[in-house]
Amino acid sequence: MQMNKKMIAAALSGVAAASIVGAVAFAQAPAAPAAAPPPPAPMSFFVTSVGKGDGANIGGLTGADAHCQALATAAGRGGVTWHAYLSTQGAGAVNARDRIGKGPWFNARGAKVGDSVAQIHGDDINDARMGVAFAKMTSFTEKNTVVNGVGDMPNQHDILTGSTPDGRAYPAGADKTCKNYTSNSDGSVRLGHHDKTGGGNGSWNSSHDSRGCSQPNLVSTGGAGLLYCFAVN
Repeated sequence: MQMNKKMIAAALSGVAAASIVGAVAFAQAPAAPAAAPPPPAPMSFFVTSVGKGDGANIGGLTGADAHCQALATAAGRGGVTWHAYLSTQGAGAVNARDRIGKGPWFNARGAKVGDSVAQIHGDDINDARMGVAFAKMTSFTEKNTVVNGVGDMPNQHDILTGSTPDGRAYPAGADKTCKNYTSNSDGSVRLGHHDKTGGGNGSWNSSHDSRGCSQPNLVSTGGAGLLYCFAVN
C-alpha cells in the first residue's frame, strides 16, 4: 500500500513538472507578427489648391478638366483621368454628376468621402438623411492641405459648380455658369460650400450664386475660383 502512495505521488509530481515546463515554453514562444495595415486608398477627390486666377473664366469644361489634371499630376496622381465637377447650360447642357465616374472616392489622406453618384447627391431617402462626408476636414486639396472656410482669413469656401443640389444643369435662362465658364465679367455662377457652412443653404454643391464672374467678385463672397476634382476611372 505504501509503494502505491509513493508511485502516485511521483506520477503527480511528473505531471506537475510537465505542466510547468509546457507553460514556460508557451510563454516564451514568440508572438505572431501583427498583420500590416492595408495601404491607404489613392486620392480620387480633391479641392483645387488654387484657381485659374481669371475669375470664372477657366476655359470651359476643357480648361477646368485640364486644371484638375495638371494639379493631380503634380501631386503624383496623373495616371488617371480627372474631371471638374461642373454643369453647363444651354444647348447640349452637361450635368456635373454625369462627369465624375461611379465612385467610391477618397481624399488625399485615404479617407472615403463618397460611395457613389447617388449617395453624394442624396438620391435615396436614407442617403439624404445621412448626408455626405464632404466637409472642411475631409475636402482637402491635392496637396493634402485644408481649404480655408468660415472663420478663416481669407474665407475661400465658395467652390464653382454651376449645379443644382442634385448635381444637374440649370435650365437655360438666368446665367448660373458665367457663360459656361468663359466669362470673367458679366453673369454669375452657382457655388457650393466645401465646409457646408455659411450663407445660402450650406450645400456642398449648390449654396448660392456669385456676385459676378470676375476674380474680385468671387473673392468678395468668400471664394477663390476653386473647383472640385474627381477621378473618373
